[in-house]
Amino acid sequence: MHAAITPSLSNPVPAARGLAKAALALALSLPMLPALAQATADGASGVENCKASEAIEFRGLTARLENDLFANTDRNYTNGVAFTAVSRDIAGSVRTECLPAPVRLHAELVKFLNPGFWSDAGNPAHSQNVVVKFGQSIYTPNDPLRTDLIVDDRPHAGLLYVGMSWNRRTHASQSATEMLDTREITLGVIGPWSLAEQAQNLVHDAIGADRFLGWEHQLKNEPALQLALDRKFRNYRGDGAVTPGLSADSIRSIGLRLGNIETSAALSIEGRIGWNIPNDFGTYPIRPGAENRPPSSASHRGTSNEAARIASGPRAGVHLFGTLEAKLVARDFSLDGNLFRSSHRVTRRPWVAQAAVGFSAQGVVAGHGAKLAVMRVYRSREFREQESDHAYGSVALSIEY
Repeated sequence: MHAAITPSLSNPVPAARGLAKAALALALSLPMLPALAQATADGASGVENCKASEAIEFRGLTARLENDLFANTDRNYTNGVAFTAVSRDIAGSVRTECLPAPVRLHAELVKFLNPGFWSDAGNPAHSQNVVVKFGQSIYTPNDPLRTDLIVDDRPHAGLLYVGMSWNRRTHASQSATEMLDTREITLGVIGPWSLAEQAQNLVHDAIGADRFLGWEHQLKNEPALQLALDRKFRNYRGDGAVTPGLSADSIRSIGLRLGNIETSAALSIEGRIGWNIPNDFGTYPIRPGAENRPPSSASHRGTSNEAARIASGPRAGVHLFGTLEAKLVARDFSLDGNLFRSSHRVTRRPWVAQAAVGFSAQGVVAGHGAKLAVMRVYRSREFREQESDHAYGSVALSIEY
């Protein structure tokens, strides 16, 4: 049986090294929070010589719900919600002086931490967008009725967070591959301030389920930070909003996360088959970092030929998809506990595998693009004391306006 209380600063050295760099991001990006609500179409106001196309205007929203009740369980990663807003695309180089304050600070921070991210920004064929995300994740042990500290099961834990990411979609001339690069900074809070207990109680009372009684042993309040870097690859399929007709494709991905939310490296692949598959980079569960609603295809962004734009615009379609992911984890707050204070923890497994299967359908509703994605996610055991693998369901609804 693993000790119930251990000093969290005994976590692996790689996680601490990753957090050193991430701590700098926290210090520089904290001013973003008060102004997040202002990151809308007024970005270019008051700045001379800024074009409308260089301002930030949001074009779509996504709401995601994940819960293990879809898999008839109530433990481990038990609930996640996330709301995201995605901006219209900015082609070519980014003039940070034309951006609203929080987006400008985020862009300058990305430049500082990753100078090569915009190294080819002068290419007008490349585009980028901004995604803002707000969400909550909840984790619980297996037994809801125990009031004592369950030393051989994961802690009660919650995370409330806000994130902002830049996504760059690039396609080199004569290349058969295009890429999506994502740089996201996530800030939040772990512990009672995450309101995980209140959120779970509200839902359980509404559906008549037992409340979890051990929340007094949840992780302590602590600021949360994560820097996420993702790169996705896929075969270039032209500039249309969809790949017309029946087709299949695959998306490969590598990802790195640094911070006290999670420090990990991952490899994944997704396969899709269906009718009018979207010209994007796939479907995925909620992640605490690396939200990647990609920039649209060139035709969807707009073209001088309006007839061509309409002809190649969004179309109704449906497809099946499956994903496989292998992840090396150096830190996971929901297993390793608090970083800066002593807390309950379990013995984390360094390797975690995840698979998902689902379907996605998109169409045009009242003149606006809409997309629904439903998936079942399977995850291998994450800690040594865990009795079995875990599964949960995920539903995402996206609207373009």
